[in-house]
Amino acid sequence: SLARGMHRMARRNALINRLAAVETLGATTVICTDKTGTLTENRLTVTHLVLPDAGPREVPADAVPAQLAAARARLLEVGRLCNNAALHGEQGLGDPLEVALLQAARDLPGADCARVAEEPFDPVRRLMATVHGAPGAYRVAVKGAPEAVLACCAAVLENGVAQPLDAARRRQWLAANEALAARGLRVLAMAQRECTALPADACADLVLLGLVGLMDPPRADVAAAIAACRGAGIRVVMVTGDQLATARYVAQTLGLIDGDQAPVLPGAALDCPQDYGGEAAVLAAPVFARVSPEQKMTLVQRLQARGEVVAMTGDGVNDAPALKQADIGIAMGRRGTQVAREAAAMVLRDDAFSSIVAAVAQGRVIFGNIRRFAVYLLSCNLSEVLVVGLATLAGGPLPLLPLQILFLNLVTDVFPALALGAGEADGSEMRHPPRPPGEPILTRAHWRAVVAYGLAITAATLLAFALALGPLASTPQQAVVVAFLTLALAQLWHVFNMRPAGSDWLRNGITRNPYVWGALGLCLGLLGVAVYWPPLAGVLHLAPPGAAQWGLILAASVLPLLAGLRRRTTA
Repeated sequence: SLARGMHRMARRNALINRLAAVETLGATTVICTDKTGTLTENRLTVTHLVLPDAGPREVPADAVPAQLAAARARLLEVGRLCNNAALHGEQGLGDPLEVALLQAARDLPGADCARVAEEPFDPVRRLMATVHGAPGAYRVAVKGAPEAVLACCAAVLENGVAQPLDAARRRQWLAANEALAARGLRVLAMAQRECTALPADACADLVLLGLVGLMDPPRADVAAAIAACRGAGIRVVMVTGDQLATARYVAQTLGLIDGDQAPVLPGAALDCPQDYGGEAAVLAAPVFARVSPEQKMTLVQRLQARGEVVAMTGDGVNDAPALKQADIGIAMGRRGTQVAREAAAMVLRDDAFSSIVAAVAQGRVIFGNIRRFAVYLLSCNLSEVLVVGLATLAGGPLPLLPLQILFLNLVTDVFPALALGAGEADGSEMRHPPRPPGEPILTRAHWRAVVAYGLAITAATLLAFALALGPLASTPQQAVVVAFLTLALAQLWHVFNMRPAGSDWLRNGITRNPYVWGALGLCLGLLGVAVYWPPLAGVLHLAPPGAAQWGLILAASVLPLLAGLRRRTTA
């Protein structure tokens, strides 16, 4: 069942690295998901620019006034220099954000300056810097989070002249950044510095050139997937490195939060929960922004400490510890690093949130299948034990012979159980909350069902055996045939007692399972061979029953199914 479930998940773009993760998926209570590329399409486009023109001035990226053309060129040139992506015709290779910057700057004249040094993006500083040029004429290009870049700037280039970046100007630029972020845009600040020698700190004494706003549209299927999680009792938590305003807009668009009053907390709240209403209030937040990889790890650990089963997404090298700590680490297959994929229990080939939800649903299906065939097999085997044991205790003849019991175990039990293990989703798996962590495959309720079903099948078999010996005046061998066939058919019909909870008894996951019907047909055929083919009938000591005996067999074998219709399913 687990292996077949892995195959189904692979068809839905979810690759499972560890078999045990399939079962754990069905018990997931919290999904902590990144925003970019998982909830959104990771298809970024530069849509707005904020340029210095006697103060911040927001303009559409495709309609920049002529008087701001030089400022636009300076801004986008830094985005082209401080960049590790590449364009090959219409296709980009590299980080989608950097590809978007190259596409926005493709109309700029001139060749790139030679790069002589680089400070890679630091998730703590939230900056990246590159140094270009030659001795005596170096140019530093910096891009990063607006608040981080502004903190490193000493001036702003207004109309080609560097002006001191005083407190009033800083407030204006921070407000411009907030206005872009409030519309769901990812915002980058661009800055530069010119110097004659290689700087000890490339991100110091910078001159601000402006802001770039990039649109990353939400995936069309995410809102429905989040609603499905809510109906299944699974909490979805957005964990992103973007700004709070951007995260809030996307969360509202996707239906993750309602209204402006819903809590959207910074990653710092995980370090100092007492400043944000206490740990319980912090862990109940649906959105965390400006989160570092270390804070992802903290979030996973604290949720687990509260008894949650946590699925966490990640793509970078720094995400590997959190992916390994989570009950289900989920790495991105398209943009994820090899380190992240090796640390994760599951890899998404399409990076889509809906694939996570589909995998969780499949995990529930698999666990339900295991539970169903365990209940089915145990109740069938219990009935075989009780039929022989009770008849012996009563001093009567044996209703079953050893080879007949072996035949039942090898044939009529196995194929329906395999069919139950191969059951498909029926749409009900995401309509109930996840099972409690640590709950065994069979609970007390399931054991009670095993006993009840076993007793029902036993009673029907012994009743048919007694009626065959009494009113029908059958010989002992004919009565054994009646008991054997009654027990065999009762076990076959018993498979329909394994239907999902609350489902219609005619239309449910069992009756729609083609493998169940195939298994029933095969088993009925084998029973016919066992009774009517002389070589096998001789080995099993069976003889074809008469019409009256067949009527008794069919009537008695249906009784456990009718009794089961009055019970809720056990799986």
